[in-house]
Amino acid sequence: MTAQITSLFENIWQNYLEVTPSAEKVHQLLGSGTDVINDHVAYRTFNIASVNLDKLAQHLLNLGYKECGEYHFEAKCLYAKHFEHQDTTLPKVFISELLVEKFSPQVQSIVTKLVEQMDEGAAEQENFLYSGKHWSISFEDYKTLLAESEYAAWLSAWGFRANHFTVSINHLENYTCINAVNDAVKDGGFALNTVGGEVKGDETVKLEQSSTMADLSPVEFSDGIKEIPSCFYEFALRYPLANGELYSGFVAASADKIFESTNAA
Repeated sequence: MTAQITSLFENIWQNYLEVTPSAEKVHQLLGSGTDVINDHVAYRTFNIASVNLDKLAQHLLNLGYKECGEYHFEAKCLYAKHFEHQDTTLPKVFISELLVEKFSPQVQSIVTKLVEQMDEGAAEQENFLYSGKHWSISFEDYKTLLAESEYAAWLSAWGFRANHFTVSINHLENYTCINAVNDAVKDGGFALNTVGGEVKGDETVKLEQSSTMADLSPVEFSDGIKEIPSCFYEFALRYPLANGELYSGFVAASADKIFESTNAA
């Protein structure tokens, strides 16, 4: 089972690197020749039955993952859950879904038409979590989505792939605090997400997070190729609970700001 999980995340990682070349550079920068432990991977989807959160989660549940927490993002009209494996060296997975019905009829229509283009049963395919987009969309429709929801626009352009990977600072050999990691990343020439400050969260909520701003990568729209924000790299430092175990959940207020790492500058 562990071999299956390792293979899955290696495929997800390679698919992510295709549109996030900076991640490999940051990975090398922080790892200094050693492995970098991945804290979690995040996904975006729509709450439409054929592709909703539960459809993505099933791939993880089949590999022994368990549902461990749920989160609400009222302003962004999102619902999310996170999943963990009993082997704590395996990455957690954070899956959110857009509450499509909360948006204008125009946005609902565009999203519905995207999902209708998918092959039946696509979400059950073994490679679904690194399969990208299953539809054609115009840049005009992308912009219409962007006006109401950056999340929806991103998903329409990139489809089903990791929105970000996350370095576990707790497992880095050469760093023990998030500020040192941030400084190293900035010194390497990478821009950080400063929404709500470079560091989201603190020791009182048992989790500190920061992230790069997404790379710009070309997307083939039905009416031409455009360069837009793709994916980003996150950094997480977890603090121990009273029992000595590291906090393994997520902080909605912080995650809300992390979502903005894919905003256009």
